Amino acid sequence: MKKPMLAAVAALSLAVIAMPVAAHAQTFTVAKYDIGSDGGTDYLTAEPGTGRVFVSRSTHVMVIDGQSGKVLGDIPNTPRMHGIALAPKSGHGFTTNGGDSTVTVFDLKTLVAIKKVKIPQGGLDGIMYDESDDRVILTNHSRPIGTAVALDPNTGDITGVTELEDNAPEGAASNGKGWIYVNNEGKNTIQVIDAKTMKVVHSWPLAPCDGPTGIAYDKPSDRIFAGCGKISVVVNGTTGAIVAQIANGDGVDALGWDASQKLIYIPAGQSGNVTVVHQDTPDKYTVVATVTTMRGAKTIAVDPATHTAYLFQPEYGPPPAPAAGAPAPTPGQRGPRGPIVASWFFAIKH
Repeated sequence: MKKPMLAAVAALSLAVIAMPVAAHAQTFTVAKYDIGSDGGTDYLTAEPGTGRVFVSRSTHVMVIDGQSGKVLGDIPNTPRMHGIALAPKSGHGFTTNGGDSTVTVFDLKTLVAIKKVKIPQGGLDGIMYDESDDRVILTNHSRPIGTAVALDPNTGDITGVTELEDNAPEGAASNGKGWIYVNNEGKNTIQVIDAKTMKVVHSWPLAPCDGPTGIAYDKPSDRIFAGCGKISVVVNGTTGAIVAQIANGDGVDALGWDASQKLIYIPAGQSGNVTVVHQDTPDKYTVVATVTTMRGAKTIAVDPATHTAYLFQPEYGPPPAPAAGAPAPTPGQRGPRGPIVASWFFAIKH
């Protein structure tokens, strides 16, 4: 593991867009750290109250102190991993490992792996902890059809499986009242799962949302926030009606929600920024800031205890020269990446 290099903390004066009234302007500071090590990334997860942030790195998980950027630990042997869920009641954490179709169960205090759980459905991607039902929910890009799989957070045992209408389910969120919401990126829908029976009870269209990925739920207002490319949507959590639209950047793959400050954070990897939105009322939303990050930073985690949003993205150097006679990449296909030259961890503080 490389020794982390701390970059300067920059307090930025942020551009504010789509403000009907100047009083809505809010200021955020951005700290940026090079945390070193190797591997690409997908999701990251903040642990409220401890300041720790769990960052996926393809084959391992880095545990970072969110306030300083210091590396606190590492969880190895998570091949082609995507996400991390934390279940404090059981004292366990969980990672989705697409490379061997397993979930690693680890001890939250020591970070030591306890066991690996085989997930027969395959396609492991998203993961979340449903606190109200005390279960871990996986959203899998299974073939031919996507699945949601429930795990017992104490044992890791599979307790339920739901077949979805799309083979690209993304984020999931619980309403704390017996429903689990799942975004379907390909179908542009939210499906509602009964948490007790693990049966689908509703499918709601999300147009004009295209490619819903990140998701969060606010219980007091009964509103779902679905992060989408260019236009995200707010959905009534009981009826499925779209009550508001939010303009944001392109390349969204997650969404953060700070309930006490009523702020939604929408990261856009292609645009290289985060749109910050205030919930004025359940059906009215105001963009209060656009925070510059970097191209590729498309997932986010919010610590509601410190009111800090975290992002991570490796910076790649020039790609290697193609071998003699090698075919050119087809249009839309990404060619080989260059080596990682920096591993940027962002902390956005309100």
